[in-house]
Amino acid sequence: MDAFKREQRGVALAMAAALVLTILALGVAAITDHEPLPFAERLRIAMTADVLVVAWLAAAIANVARLRFFSEQDIAGSSAETSTVEVRRAGAILQNTLEQVVLAITAHMIVAASFSHAHALIVTLACLFATGRLLFWIGYRHGARARAFGFALTFYPSVLALIASAAHLL
Repeated sequence: MDAFKREQRGVALAMAAALVLTILALGVAAITDHEPLPFAERLRIAMTADVLVVAWLAAAIANVARLRFFSEQDIAGSSAETSTVEVRRAGAILQNTLEQVVLAITAHMIVAASFSHAHALIVTLACLFATGRLLFWIGYRHGARARAFGFALTFYPSVLALIASAAHLL
């Protein structure tokens, strides 16, 4: 039980640190955006920035495919009876990345539609996403505490963007 509590504390601290970093980064982005842009330009910026987001999804898919190709046990695909630890881990990273990509792209488009001063916000959101995914991927094999900061740095920016957009629209 002590190890579980220690792991929980580590996860909570990592997630709190990611939340603080997210708030600071988005705050700086919000105060540096001075020029209002037409919606079409904001949408173009969001779609361009989201190339970075979708690239993480492509990387996660490619990683699973690569691992399966070089594994006799895994080459049959996910319908096989068993899979290696590496492929299961890569599949979990892929699943989480897909979920985060859907949330992030949706949030970025909503920000583009909600704020006329959204250039720096959208670019910051995409950069936080990419940094978070990298840290999540690196930390995944080392447990919940090691991947928590990366997860939160991917998740919290999208959630805060949605909350800010909702507050702005209301």
